[in-house]
This record gives sequence, C-alpha cells and structure tokens, in this order.
Amino acid sequence: MARAGLNAERVTRAAADLADQVGLEKVTVSAVARGFGVKDASLYAHLSSLAELRERIAGLAMAELADALGDAVAGRSGRAALTAFADAYRDFALAHPGRYAATQLNIECEGGHRVVAACAALLRGYRLEDVDAVDAVRLLCSSFHGWVTLEAADRFRSGRPMAESWQVALTALDGALRTWGGRAGVPRASF
Repeated sequence: MARAGLNAERVTRAAADLADQVGLEKVTVSAVARGFGVKDASLYAHLSSLAELRERIAGLAMAELADALGDAVAGRSGRAALTAFADAYRDFALAHPGRYAATQLNIECEGGHRVVAACAALLRGYRLEDVDAVDAVRLLCSSFHGWVTLEAADRFRSGRPMAESWQVALTALDGALRTWGGRAGVPRASF
C-alpha cells in the first residue's frame, strides 16, 4: 500500500528539489525515499525506475523553464526579447542547477515544445526564415548553455564584472541576429 500523501507529482517535485541541492547525478530512488522517511518500495507505487524518475524531473524542469522563458518574451521583441529570454534562461540555470541539468536530457515532452515556442517568439522580432531560425536557435542555445555551464563552475573569476561581460555577449548576439544571412549590408558567407 502506498504511503498516504505520496503521488507521482509530489515524488517528482521532491526529486527535482533534491537534484538542485546535490546534483542530478546523485538523485536516486533511495535518496528520494529517505527524504520522505519511507522505504524505496513506497516510491515504486508511483514510478517504475530511476530512469523514469529522471525523465519526470526533466519534464517538470522543461515546463518550469518554458514558463520562465514564455513570460520573459511576452510583449517584447528584438533586443528586449533577447535580453529578457537570456536573463530568464541564465537565472533558471543558476537558481536550479539540478533541474537545469535535467533539461539537457534527451526526452520528448510538452515543456520542451513550449521552450521551442518561446525561442520562436524571441526570433520573430528578427524576421528570420525557417532555416535561418533553426541555425539561430542553435547558436543561442549553445551560447547560453556554454555561458551558464562555465559560470556555474566558477570559470569566469577574473577580469571585468560578470554583468558587463553578459551584456557584451547579448549585444554581440543581437548584432548577429540583426545581420543574419547577409542582411544590413553584411555579405552572406559562401563555402
């Protein structure tokens, strides 16, 4: 019999909170069960495996990230949307390191589709065509992911203040998006 009060959502949230505290790789069914003061078997009434638990954490994290990104770009376009999106992405990754790590898992989920929709909303202000938008999303995602990964690992210790470098990076990304594909007099690369 399942312990009163436990359900899949509550178990998932507790696991996500634990991931933020100790790291996603250290989340186990046993560790989550200990947090509830129950035996592992009590959790298996709500999930089938550690893999499923991590997928649930990823789904929750993607939904939370999608909410933050969607709220950030609502009513904004161009540089304002880029800055709001980037700040929301960075804030989420730094405030929720375990959840953020889970967003990097390769799963199909509704939250993931909403993150893509937020990216599309961000790029509307730059009027990029489909193929260019795909490339731009890849540039933005790799830039933001690289930044937050290095920042979280305390790799940006010296030099100018972090906030100033972040703004310079966003200005460079904005310039790249504004001139993408040869617009604004910038020739398109040919290979």
